[in-house]
This record gives sequence, structure tokens and C-alpha cells, in this order.
Amino acid sequence: MTIAVDCRMIDSSGVGVYLRGILPWFLQTENNFLLLGNADQLQQFASNKNVTVISCDIKPFSIKELFFFPLNTLSQINKACLFFSPFFNILPVSIPVFITIHDIIFPDMPRLTSKVGLAARMWFFRRAYKKSLKIFTVSEFSKSRIEYHLGTEKQVIVTHSAIRPVFLEYRDKTRGIQKEKNIVFVGNIKKHKGLDCLLDAFHLARSEGLPHRLIIIGTKENFRTADNAILKKIEAIGDNAVSFTGFVSDEELMKHLSTAALLVQPSLYEGFCLPPLEAMVLGTHALISDIPVLKEVYDGYPVTFFHAGDSTDLKEKLLELLLKETISTVRLPEDLAQKYTFEKTASVILRNLDVTLQ
Repeated sequence: MTIAVDCRMIDSSGVGVYLRGILPWFLQTENNFLLLGNADQLQQFASNKNVTVISCDIKPFSIKELFFFPLNTLSQINKACLFFSPFFNILPVSIPVFITIHDIIFPDMPRLTSKVGLAARMWFFRRAYKKSLKIFTVSEFSKSRIEYHLGTEKQVIVTHSAIRPVFLEYRDKTRGIQKEKNIVFVGNIKKHKGLDCLLDAFHLARSEGLPHRLIIIGTKENFRTADNAILKKIEAIGDNAVSFTGFVSDEELMKHLSTAALLVQPSLYEGFCLPPLEAMVLGTHALISDIPVLKEVYDGYPVTFFHAGDSTDLKEKLLELLLKETISTVRLPEDLAQKYTFEKTASVILRNLDVTLQ
């Protein structure tokens, strides 16, 4: 069987991690693959005998993708048995389509975009739902929201996001590592990530004697004018207590996570949320919001929950964990470290593709 895979987002954040995670397991099968995307970014896969790279730099969700996609490229893709997209954008192909929808945040949190922006995104969601044979998603929570907003006619299959093997390999280096007085936050500045709540809680905790610094793993340069309120909160904390890493490599990310005293994930909405798992694999405790998806994903894990959006409760948990208690290095049992793997995710996806085409 020949499978065409849209790899144009392989260097993006969440979708890219998911795609880079499942591709190696895809390529270990006896199937042939057409990988669509930037040839340089896909070079690591091009040497596989069962891989053909189709060079394409057309942006997802663009007018050109929808209406002016090159016919010769479409012809190459349509020679495959099916088309798989790791996101909810779909090319105008004539072969069976399968997609992954990681979350459906915009209709759940419409304040994140304008009315026009919401309408455009819902058009893409509904188009993807209509054209797909099956839909994969990363949590039971996301499945329930997809079915609520888009319907129950199509099969929605939970495959989970997962820990990358590089984190499991790196964890041996963390044994006996010295913890620093750092709190880490991994994410962007969008409202649903809860950074403003964390900054409020951190400011309060500092005023009550917390000596730790907050490291935001991301780039300050990506702040928009509308985010001035967050910048002002950072300035108000003072003493250079908050810093941005800028873009970091996997190696740098793992170093930050493994040496931190604590990871805080104050999200108001997620589809899955990997940073707490990545932190725990590397021996760092995670303090996370009690939203439904995090309660689902991290059920049974040694995490601490706080009330989502409640900066006072978050402050109390910070002080309790970092001043009143001594946090021991987390050592996840192997069953928890291996609960979410991309091998399992890829296996579920491939099994459902085969069943459909028989």
C-alpha cells in the first residue's frame, strides 16, 4: 500500500512533534510513502527505500492550497492509496483522506479569535470532517468536543500524543543531576496557556519569599502589541526574576526540564499537553491545572493539580511545593513512562487505515 503523508508542518510545534514521532514507525512497515513537504526538512527520511519525497512549499490553509494547487503534484499524490494529514487541512485529492484533529479550541473558546476568524476555522473544520473517512485525535476530551461541534457520523479514534524516544534516552543522564531554583513554563503566550495566571501567582509567591526564577521556554520577540499586559506583569515582578529562552533545541529543552525544581502548566485548554510528561520523564515534578483533559491524561501520574485560572491557589501550591516541602526527583515507573509512545500511536493509525481499505 502507498500512503501519501502531508509533512509540510513537520517543523511546527505540536503538529510537528506528533508527525516526527509517528513517521519513523510508519516507515518501518512494508508500505510505501509519499512525503509531501520541504525537501531539506525531509532529508532524514529520504534515504529510506520506501520513501519518495514530493517537494512542496505551499502553505497549509492558504488560497493556493485550496484553489491553485499544482496539478502535477496532485497527480503524484493521487497515485497513492490514501492521503493522511496530521492536521485538519486537506488537499483537493481524489483518494481516501484521513486526518488528525488535535483539538477544537476555537469554538470552545471563541474569545481567542474574531467572529470572522472563528467562521473561517469552522469552515475548515467542517470541510475536513466531511471529506475524511476517519478522524484521529489525541485524547478522549478532544474526541468529545469534536463530536459535539462536528457530529457523530464519522468515527473519531483516540491515538494520543506521546513522549519522544529522545526524552527516554536522555533520562539516564539526569540521574543525580543537581536541581536549580528554577520554575519552567513551556508554551506560547496565547490566553489558553494561562501564562498571565502563572505570572500573577509567581509575583505573589515572590513577595512571600519564594527565591526561584521563572524561565519561559519560548521567545519574547513573538509578543504582539495586544500582549503588553503580560509584559507589564513581567516588569512588575522585577529583579530579572523572569527570563525567556528564545528558541531552544531538543537538547536545551531537556536540560531546562531536567534541572528545574518544578514545571508549571497553567493551561485553560489543551488537546493533550506533553510538557508535564516530558518533565516527569526527566525527573521533574509537574504542577498542572485541573482542566478535564489534564485530569484524563495524567490520571495516576505523580503530579500536583491546582484550580485552573486561580492565581491564589497556584501561589499556595508553589509555596507549598518549593518552600514547605522538599520535592524529590521524580522517578516514573516504567509502565507510566511507556504509557504514551508514538509506536502505539502509529500502530493504531496504521491499523485503522488497513481495516478501512480491505
